[in-house]
Order: sequence, then structure tokens, then C-alpha cells
Amino acid sequence: MPLPLPRPLRVLIADDNPVVRAGLAALLAATAGVEAVAEAADGREALRLTRLHAPEVVLLDVRMPGVDGISALPHLVRLAPVLMLTYSREPEIIREALLLGAGGYLVHGEFTADDLIRAVRDVHEGRPHFTPSAASALLAELRASSHPQRIVAQSSERLPNHSVFGLSSREEEIMDLIASGMNNQQIAAACFISEKTVKNHINRIFAKLQTATRSEAIACWLGTARPGVAGHG
Repeated sequence: MPLPLPRPLRVLIADDNPVVRAGLAALLAATAGVEAVAEAADGREALRLTRLHAPEVVLLDVRMPGVDGISALPHLVRLAPVLMLTYSREPEIIREALLLGAGGYLVHGEFTADDLIRAVRDVHEGRPHFTPSAASALLAELRASSHPQRIVAQSSERLPNHSVFGLSSREEEIMDLIASGMNNQQIAAACFISEKTVKNHINRIFAKLQTATRSEAIACWLGTARPGVAGHG
């Protein structure tokens, strides 16, 4: 007796543009193992239909009339993983979406149909997914937000020059992401590298900073401890 086919991954589409909704629905319908269970034109309708249909992933636009995507996001993430799917690429919007619980951020025009399906499955399984401009904007935002801390630290002679640590540019990038609170999986997605590569970078960073834990490394990086004088915890 043949085994029953696995149940399709249920997706809700929330976008105020009917052409975009129709295109996404057609793409999902043509993909084995995925189906669109509902379409919403604004955040309020997305929330109502999510409660009604219990999708496993919500594709959410940012700018919609009435209740927009950012306003609906904190309510939707309590019900299902949310993947932002939008034309909005402003760093502050990307940062806010991630802080509010979005599992990924795709900018229209930067992904193929296969990329979208992969992102839907990744977000469903808890793996973050970003398109290039979203990842770049996030990194730029993180760097900008960390620079004032470093300037303050240097002014009080707590943070030596980067050359003292001897980190490569990639290691500095990853250390910025560690300091922002990202885990290895999120760093891998943001930098488009594997988790194994992230772990290798982190091991080298810890060795150069003479630290053993993330908290010790962050303390050194942000200037609250000197190299070789890390605390515990």
C-alpha cells in the first residue's frame, strides 16, 4: 500500500497589489508540497485569515492601506512564522521587522521563484532568509549603531585599535553581528555562508580576543574589557 503524500506547506499571502498576490498564488500552486490557503489585501485581513486558516508561513508586504505589515507583524508572529516580501529596502524598516519577529526579509526583484520557495521552507523550519540588499542594509545598520559605542569606549581608553585585535574584515563583520545578538544560524544567513564557516570564524575571533564565550568577546569588542582581561559568564 503506497504511503500517503505529505501534507502541503500552507502559506498565506498578504499584499495590497492583486497582481502580486495572483502571481505568488500561481507560483505556489505550481510548486509541489506548497499551497496558498488564503490571500489578504491588508494587515487586518491577514490577521483575520491567519486565525481562520492557520497557515504555516505568512508572506507579508510592508506597505499596505489601513493596517500595514509592520503594524500587523507582532500579532501575526504569535500565530505563524512570517516572511517579509516587499519592495521596501530601507534599513530602519528591515531592522524593525526583524526586531518584531520576522523570520526573513525578501526584496522584490532580488530572488527567483526557487529562491522564494527555499525561503518559505527555511522560515517555516526556523532558518532566517534574506535577499542581498536586505542583508546589506542590516549589516550597515548594525555597523552604524555600533560605531558610537566604540567611539565612547576609545575616548575612555577602554577599547584598543582594531589592529590590536588583529581581526580580518570578515571577522570584524561577524563580530559586529555577534554583538548585535545574532546566533550562528542568523549570521550564516546574513553573510551567505554556512554555519560551519561561521563557527570557524568565531573560533578564530575568540582566539584573537583571548576570550572563551560570546559575552566575553562582546565585552572586549564594545570596549568594556581589555584583551586578555575577560571576565566570566
